[in-house]
Amino acid sequence: MASDVFQQNKLTITGAQALALDQARGRLVWVVMVLMMGYLAIGLRMGDLTLLRHKSTETLAGNKDSTPVAKPLRGEIVDRNGNLMAASLKMASVYADTTMVEDPAALAKKLAAILPEQTYADLLQKLSSGKEFIWIQRDVTPKQEYAINALGNPALSFQDEGRRIYPDAGLTAHIIGYTDVDGNGIAGIEKYFNKQLVGAEKPVQLTIDMRIQHIMHRELGAAVKKFHAKDGIGMVMDVNTGEIIAMVSLPDFDPNHIGDATDEQKFNRATLGVFEMGSTFKLFSTAAALDSGKVHFSSVFDASEPIKVGRFKISDYHAKKRPLTVPEIFIYSSNIGTAKMADSLGENSLKNFYKSMGFMTQAPVELPERGAPLYPSPWSEVSTLTASFGHGIAVSPLHLIRAASALVNGGIMPMSTLVRLEKRDNLSLTPEGPRVVSAETSNKMRQLLELVVADGTGTKAAVAGYDVGGKTGTAEKNIHGSYEHNASLSSFIGVFPIQAPRYAVLAILDEPQGTPDTHGYSTGGWTAAPVVANVIEQMGPLYQIPPDLERTHKDIEKEMSAYLKEFKEGSTLASLGTDH
Repeated sequence: MASDVFQQNKLTITGAQALALDQARGRLVWVVMVLMMGYLAIGLRMGDLTLLRHKSTETLAGNKDSTPVAKPLRGEIVDRNGNLMAASLKMASVYADTTMVEDPAALAKKLAAILPEQTYADLLQKLSSGKEFIWIQRDVTPKQEYAINALGNPALSFQDEGRRIYPDAGLTAHIIGYTDVDGNGIAGIEKYFNKQLVGAEKPVQLTIDMRIQHIMHRELGAAVKKFHAKDGIGMVMDVNTGEIIAMVSLPDFDPNHIGDATDEQKFNRATLGVFEMGSTFKLFSTAAALDSGKVHFSSVFDASEPIKVGRFKISDYHAKKRPLTVPEIFIYSSNIGTAKMADSLGENSLKNFYKSMGFMTQAPVELPERGAPLYPSPWSEVSTLTASFGHGIAVSPLHLIRAASALVNGGIMPMSTLVRLEKRDNLSLTPEGPRVVSAETSNKMRQLLELVVADGTGTKAAVAGYDVGGKTGTAEKNIHGSYEHNASLSSFIGVFPIQAPRYAVLAILDEPQGTPDTHGYSTGGWTAAPVVANVIEQMGPLYQIPPDLERTHKDIEKEMSAYLKEFKEGSTLASLGTDH
């Protein structure tokens, strides 16, 4: 009997345990199912974020509902000596999924207190947009990032981005250019090498020497201020390699704050601007005449009277009213003599020579901002006369300094460049490129350029100890189809050392005003030549070009007389006219 009761109780307990176990199993299954559903939901969400939303980088306006993809940092840009000119810093940008914002007004108020660059109204508009992705602000500071994180709002997220930094601000703005908010190159080297710079480990090295860039920027800026010029242009080029050592266009701008820059400031006058260069073009018409073999130093052209062709009249700024030899034409900067010399070459000869000098195509350089020359079409007899002294044809300053380099380096047209190549490490390299004039013509042009600085219109470009040659230029500006007597472009192109040229230095001032120091003159010899002299004076020692302190002014005059045998004894070498 007792055993039966025990057995019955045992069965009752066992049945209760089984029921409890079945219930536990059921609950466990439900828990596992819930967990699996949770993991599945998380997986789907992650897939949505990584696969569906990482499609494109959004702009500040937020036109697409897509989460940005982190781009690799943009590569560095350095000068010829490795000095940093542009770099990218990793910074956070904050964006929002506004579908998760419960109270846009409250969140906008909190963000406005953290982000002073943003207004409450703008933030409220963004947070109320209903977009799954919209930028709140790009490139927030670490302090701002910490404060936003502290809000603990799941609608706000961060994306690491690269902010472009330009250490020298406006000093190289027209060379380097700038990028947009998404890191895409918009101008200058940034645009030209846009694809190569994305994620680049090796920097893009330029030919620019920041030391010379500083010097040119300072001296040109001082001249613009002194002569109340509208703007200024300065360049330095290695005449053998075509490397651009310095390039300044004023006014400039700060690429770190591109939104504050005007179109006038962003305009690169050195490569994009084209101008009638005036008397500096006599370099090329004179070279064309000498290289033709039809004209020699002893050739004489009558400059007694102005030239009249139809309604056109060509006259001299300071007329000598007598026949002039070729050196005199160059020294006195005679428009009449230059025009007659060019005319003697025959139909289209000057046009073809200008074409060979690159004056009818864009000048080569690694910048998207390049100006197309303007020249007469069709080319008439009058075109030959006026273009011989730089009127009726407009080129960029880069065209001018490149072509001038060819005339003094032995006659080879260099490939102008801003990018440093290893093969250009040797500064004494023999020029490479097409021959445009003979070595003999190049030598004669060096002699004429030295004479201009020694005793001609460019005496203010002289530098003690350094043999400098050059040519002045003053061109009346063509405004609305007519030339304005009181609006001129004054320039000077200098070369040193002139007997074995290495560098060409160009300075241009737009509408400079005369001062008491210049006796009211605003021409190139008074305004631009001193800029070139100041640059050469500082550049020579930096580049370890030894000065020749023993070579005196009398020595130069003696040398001039030697290769100007055509001049009679007692000629006017020491009393030459004022610059034109």
